[in-house]
Amino acid sequence: MSSIIQLLPDHVANQIAAGEVVQRPASVVKELLENAVDAKATDIKLIIKDAGKSLVQVIDNGVGMTVTDARLCFARHATSKIRQAEDLFSLGTKGFRGEALASIAAIAHMEMKTKQEQDELGTHIVIEGSKFVSQEVAVLPKGTSFAVKNLFYNIPARRNFLKSDTVEFRHVMDEFQRVALAHPNIHFSFYHNGSEMYNLPAAGYRQRIVGIMSGKTNEKLVPVNEETDIISIQGFVCKPEFAKKNRGEQFFFVNDRFIKSGYLHHAVMSAYDGLLKDGSQPSYFLYLQVPPNTIDINIHPTKTEIKFDDESALYAILRASIKHSLGQFNVAPVLDFDRDSNLDTPYHYKDMEAETPTIQVDGTFNPFTDDKTNQHYSKTSSGSGYSSGSSYSSGSSSSSSSGSSYSGSSYSGSSYSGYSKRVEPTASWESLYVGLDTENPETIESSPFTFENEEVTSSLFNDNEIEQATQKTYQIHKKYIVSPIKSGMVIVDQHRAHQRILYEQFLLNMTVNQAASQQLLFPLDLFYSSSEMKLIEELKPSLETTGFVFDESKTDHIVVSGIPVNITESEVSLVIEQLLSDLQDGIPANSYSQNDTIAKSMAKSLAVKTGSYLTEKEQDNLVNGLFACKDPNISPFQKPTFITMRVEDIDKKFAV
Repeated sequence: MSSIIQLLPDHVANQIAAGEVVQRPASVVKELLENAVDAKATDIKLIIKDAGKSLVQVIDNGVGMTVTDARLCFARHATSKIRQAEDLFSLGTKGFRGEALASIAAIAHMEMKTKQEQDELGTHIVIEGSKFVSQEVAVLPKGTSFAVKNLFYNIPARRNFLKSDTVEFRHVMDEFQRVALAHPNIHFSFYHNGSEMYNLPAAGYRQRIVGIMSGKTNEKLVPVNEETDIISIQGFVCKPEFAKKNRGEQFFFVNDRFIKSGYLHHAVMSAYDGLLKDGSQPSYFLYLQVPPNTIDINIHPTKTEIKFDDESALYAILRASIKHSLGQFNVAPVLDFDRDSNLDTPYHYKDMEAETPTIQVDGTFNPFTDDKTNQHYSKTSSGSGYSSGSSYSSGSSSSSSSGSSYSGSSYSGSSYSGYSKRVEPTASWESLYVGLDTENPETIESSPFTFENEEVTSSLFNDNEIEQATQKTYQIHKKYIVSPIKSGMVIVDQHRAHQRILYEQFLLNMTVNQAASQQLLFPLDLFYSSSEMKLIEELKPSLETTGFVFDESKTDHIVVSGIPVNITESEVSLVIEQLLSDLQDGIPANSYSQNDTIAKSMAKSLAVKTGSYLTEKEQDNLVNGLFACKDPNISPFQKPTFITMRVEDIDKKFAV
């Protein structure tokens, strides 16, 4: 039997590797940006067109490559990051596998320009589908430029599986933000279809976070700083009141590398225990530094998963440090009701030495000095003496008891005080009763007063005409509504039923009727990140049909001046956040699908929640509104809204 195992050609092997390394344009952006960071660049520019489908270009001012390196970098498993297997446990670079450039070149048209600082001329290479088209000498600036065009041009099936430009652009934005947040000391700029999206100068962690998210983020951040032998933690967490519905602003960086870790995320959530509403997610930007030999990065080609040597210790330290920061800045509540917050010692005072307080003494002060008659006492700036509003004097020159008195028989018009402040005389309390006949109190006439003992309400009908209606609905466990019917009873899920009612109302307003809007006395300013603002701009026409009115939109916030009549002012931000969370995978291209998605999201946000108490009238309205819907059997999310129990079914339960 002949041998059947053979080596794959390089271009086939590269395309197989590309299936893991390059999943979408964002994967190309990630690999090229990380290579630029490894090249010790201080200025990195990202340029994309059509969300990266037509062009992804990264320009840096790094060390560049020689002619030999420029040709060799496209070979499989060729890298400058490691030399031997032991280097995998002491990695200080982003990439190390040597697969990225070979995989990208196998499925796209690629152009590279590079030059080192000491060289006079650089190298210009063009590759199409792993095949070298040309290699020329060119006059270039210091650094490297990679341009990837027509991604997946030779794999049409992969190209057809790409999402819309909006979705792909959001993924590109996510990758850019992760690299930019991990390296605030590098100047990053980002351009999409000729318009500038970001221009981030080199700065600190806080300035970089504010520059990427929005200007309003600064007031939300609570610093976290902890140094131990195992781990060093820096970064920021957000205050609980700014928690969001989605997990878009949660970043872990280990040794300046973005990672995803459900275990560490659980540590953060446990630190917020008792501070968040149900379903809310805190935002955090945490930078962890650990010894390179205590982690294993070589798990997945995307390198976003890491294995730690001692995860339990990291969990405890991370949880304690975040809990300490929340308590230190009075974010977490304190149960000591007798504690005086003015006596709290700031955390940074622990390393400061105590200072001896300065005391000033007036050496001329003598409390036993003999006072002369008619002497005024006044309190000087040094603290000696007393003060009074008037002089202490005798009524006559003799010292007999009958002839001497205090001036005015009292401290008239004065008040004895330890401070140099004269208190003006006030009228005597007897003046309040001048003119009253105190001898015969009965002669005092009192004005007639009338008191309303009972609340007077008008009625259109007489009491005997009002029939006492029996209650027809009952609420069970603040979750279900039971209503009797001719054949038995109906049990309605109040949350799902209200979802169906609101869903059909919103859909009707968006497609047929013109929704009513209530104007706000004070317009709302809602702040969002750049990617969220781009999504809101696309949703504006549909939101306006539901009753929203927008005054203006800026780069980081929108101004809402009108809202639908069935939404309160406090629910506006919740509705929009839920909508952004539901549409994070992209806005449907079809107009009806877009309206349907928005109606479902708003119904989910505004529907009465399980555990809410409903009055009898609210229960009746909910049941009647449900059965007035076109499809009352299921919720907008294809779940049953009610069940019926016949009398026969109940009888069977009691049958012996």
